[in-house]
Amino acid sequence: MKDRSSPRVTVSERVVHDAYRPEDDKLPHPSLKSPLPFRRTIRRTELRQLVPLADTTIYDMERRGEFPRRFNLTARCVVWDLAEVEAWIAARRQASDLDQLKRAPSPDVRQRKRRPVKEMPA
Repeated sequence: MKDRSSPRVTVSERVVHDAYRPEDDKLPHPSLKSPLPFRRTIRRTELRQLVPLADTTIYDMERRGEFPRRFNLTARCVVWDLAEVEAWIAARRQASDLDQLKRAPSPDVRQRKRRPVKEMPA
């Protein structure tokens, strides 16, 4: 029978523990004030989770300069700068709060060819 009184170690804790080497403490660490800070980039799948727009809508907005431009890391890897995308979302939120965004007009349901609008009794 196993001794259940000892604390359980998860796989992730074991990986971190096994990956640690004391000589790593002697390696130079990048300073927080480096002239070129690491900027996180996101791929298309992550962008879709942040911005629920169709790919063609995003591409059209990029072309018009209304959305952060993507760039290629490699010939087959397209990414966006996460900070720019988050700034765009914040700007859109602020513009929405101030009612500065153009909204699509409400459809005129009386012009529908299918499912005509029922007459409301007066």
